[in-house]
Amino acid sequence: MLILGISALYHDSAAVILRDGEIIAAAQEERFSRKKHDAGFPRHAIAYCLEEAGVRAEDVDYVSFYDKPFLKFERLLETYVAFAPRGFSSFRTALPVWLREKLYFKDLLCKELKKFAPDVAWEKRLRFSEHHLSHAASAFFPSPFAEAAVLTMDGVGEWATTSLAIGRGNQLEVVKEIHFPHSLGLLYSAFTYYTGFKVNSGEYKVMGLAPYGEPKYAQTIFDHIIDLKPDGSFRLDQSYFDYCAGLTMTSEKFHKLFGGPPRSPDHQLLTQHHMDLAASVQFVTEEIVLRLTRAIRHETGMRNLCLAGGVALNCVANGKVLRDGHFEQIWVQPASGDAGGALGAALAIHHLHLNHDRGSVGQDKMQGAYLGPCFAQADIEQRLRKAGAVFEVLKDDELIEASATAMAEGKALGWFQGRMEFGPRALGARSILADARSPAMQSILNLKVKFRESFRPFAPSVLRSDVAEWFELDSDSPYMLMVADVVKGRRRSMTQAENALFGIDKLNVPRSEIPAVTHVDYSARIQTVHPDTNPRYHELISAFKRRTGCPVIINTSFNVRGEPIVCTPEDAFRCFMGSNIETLAVGNCFLHKENQDPALASDYLSAFEPD
Repeated sequence: MLILGISALYHDSAAVILRDGEIIAAAQEERFSRKKHDAGFPRHAIAYCLEEAGVRAEDVDYVSFYDKPFLKFERLLETYVAFAPRGFSSFRTALPVWLREKLYFKDLLCKELKKFAPDVAWEKRLRFSEHHLSHAASAFFPSPFAEAAVLTMDGVGEWATTSLAIGRGNQLEVVKEIHFPHSLGLLYSAFTYYTGFKVNSGEYKVMGLAPYGEPKYAQTIFDHIIDLKPDGSFRLDQSYFDYCAGLTMTSEKFHKLFGGPPRSPDHQLLTQHHMDLAASVQFVTEEIVLRLTRAIRHETGMRNLCLAGGVALNCVANGKVLRDGHFEQIWVQPASGDAGGALGAALAIHHLHLNHDRGSVGQDKMQGAYLGPCFAQADIEQRLRKAGAVFEVLKDDELIEASATAMAEGKALGWFQGRMEFGPRALGARSILADARSPAMQSILNLKVKFRESFRPFAPSVLRSDVAEWFELDSDSPYMLMVADVVKGRRRSMTQAENALFGIDKLNVPRSEIPAVTHVDYSARIQTVHPDTNPRYHELISAFKRRTGCPVIINTSFNVRGEPIVCTPEDAFRCFMGSNIETLAVGNCFLHKENQDPALASDYLSAFEPD
C-alpha cells in the first residue's frame, strides 16, 4: 500500500510517501526550487519521493491532501461578511485567487498529478484530511506512545487555531478546538510583524530576540488584547488586529497601545523597546501553553503529550512544558509546520481511513527526520568536479579527523552527509558546524557566514551520553525542539558591570564554557546526537571531544539568510563559495577554501530575498 501525502499552496509545500505505513521519504519543495517557504505544487518533492520509493506515480494507491479547501473558503467568506464593509480591498484581492485556483482545488490537484501519470483517474484516489487532524496525526502516529494527548497550535487551519486530540492505538480523535480569529499563532505573528520581521518566517527571530528584553508589556497584552482563562482557552480583542479584514496584521489601535507604527526593517534599527515587546509576547505565549497543557493533563489523565503546528516550533515554550512536569514524556513533530501536514495527511489515510494498526510502539518512527535525498560518493565527486570544485577524497576515519581538526582550529565547517532533514531544522546532515567554546564564533557565523542579524542564537549538538553534564536536561532532544539552561557548573560568573548591561550590549559577554551556544539567559536549544540515527555525525562529535574534551559543537543550518537549506552537492559548493565557510565535507570529499578558484565566488547573497 502506497500513500502519497501533499501539503501545498499556502506555505511550506511538501510531499511524503508511505509504504504500508512506513515513512519512506519526505521533503519540502523549497529545497529543490531554492525558493524559501515555496508554496507551489510540490512537483519536485513528489518526484523525489517516488524515486526514493522506487515506484511510478501510477503505483500510488491514495493521494492525501493536508486540509479541506472548501472549509477554508467558507471561513474566508464568513469572515468578510462578519467584518463588512471593512476589508473590501482585502476581499477583492483574495477572491479572484480562490475562484481561479483554490475553489477548484480537486481539479487543480488532479491536473498536476496527471503530469506524472496521465492515464490515472486521480479523482478516485484523492482524499482530503482536515488541517488540524493532519497536524495531530503527524505528531501522534510516528511518536513512541501507545496513547497520548495531542496539542496542535498554529495560525489557522480551516477554522481551528488550537486543538486537542486524543490518540489511542491506531485511533485519533479531535475533541476540543479554539476557532479563528482567536489564534495564538496569529498573536505571535502580529508581534513578529510589528517588530519588523516577516510573518511566517520571522517568528523564530522574535523568540531569539526575547531574552534581550524584559516582558514589560505582558500585562498590557493580558489587560487589553487577550482574555485568557485558567484552562488556557482565550479570546483576542479583534479591534487590535487587521488580519481578518485587512492586508496587515495589526491595527492603529494596536500601534497606539504600543507607542507607534510597526518597525520598518529597512529604516529602523532594533531598540530596547522591540526587545521588550519580543520578551512580552514570548512570556504570554509560554503562559498560554502552560495553562493549556496543565488543563489537558487534568482533564484527560494522559501521561504523554505530543505537540504539532507552527507554535510547537517554539522550543522555549516546549522546554518549559517539559520542566513543568505535568507530563512524563513529550514528543514534538520535527516538521511541526505545514510541511509536516503532508505526513499527517498520509498517516490519517493509513490509520483512520483504512484502519491499519500501528505495529510495535515505543520507538520514534521519524528516523531522526533524515528522510530526504542522499547522494552516492561517485555521484558527489562527479557533481563537484562539474561545479569546478577542488577536493581530496578521504577515508572515513580521515574525514572525521580532518573535520574535527578544522573545528578545533576555529574554522567553520560545511557538513553535507547522508539523507537531508525533513523540517526546518538542520540536524547534522545539511549543517554548518563550529567550535562552541569560541567566544567570537556566534558573531562570526552570524555576520560573516550566515549574513544575518547578530543577535540570533546558535544551537548546540551534544552527544546524548553527555547532555546532562552540560545542560539541565537528561532526556532525548533529537530534533532541536527543547530549550534548557547550561548547568551552573559550566557557567561563567558575571561581573557587576556585565550584569548591569541591557539589550544587545549583552551579546558579546561570554556566559559559559560554551559561549557560542549559550544565549544571554543561559539557555540553549539542544540537539542530542544518537549513534543509531546519525552514526557519522556522532563519530564527528566524539572525535572533537577526544581532541578538545568538549562533546558540544555549534550546529546551524547550511544556508545563508533568505536561502533554503542546501539539498544537493552543488548547492553546498555554491553556499561554501558564496560565504566565509573555510572548510567543507561532502560525503568523503574534503574541501579547503584557499584551494578553490576565486572566480567561482560570486555575489551569492543577492540571489535570495531577505527573510
